[in-house]
Amino acid sequence: MEQLREIIINYNVEVTIILMFAFILVLILYIISEFRINHITDKYNALVKGVDAVNLEELVSEALKEVEKVKEDYDTMEEKYDEIDRRLKFAIQKVGFIRYNAFADMGSELSFSIALLDDNLDGIVITSIFGRDYSTSYAKAVVNGESKHSLSVEEMQAIDRAIKVEKYAGIV
Repeated sequence: MEQLREIIINYNVEVTIILMFAFILVLILYIISEFRINHITDKYNALVKGVDAVNLEELVSEALKEVEKVKEDYDTMEEKYDEIDRRLKFAIQKVGFIRYNAFADMGSELSFSIALLDDNLDGIVITSIFGRDYSTSYAKAVVNGESKHSLSVEEMQAIDRAIKVEKYAGIV
């Protein structure tokens, strides 16, 4: 113990400087840790803001249950969307229409052919021929854009317009 006392007496200034540096280092570390604790406390307070006497674990658990329900609802809606999309493939999506004079002595283009096709190019072509004394309508099945019945030029034009309607859908 006597030797320690002698060292302190002989190196009094050096020991004081070392202790001051150690104190300053500890003070700096304390200030840094205080800033970190304040930052974490602010984050925690923001997290539990508006939560009155409710366990945070219960709050997170309820939020996870709601997220799971949203996922289930999304899956259900996706299945319904797929079903609707599948059904829409068989709905009329393409229409081609042409008016014409079936007879040379008739005016006003009162005869017409209209093609009604689905996404698979299946459907019907309806033709109405207007004459002076009569009007006749025909319907012919269309499969994959073609008919097993003989088609008039106007019926083929109506089918062609229906098929090409997608190309012009973006043009206003």
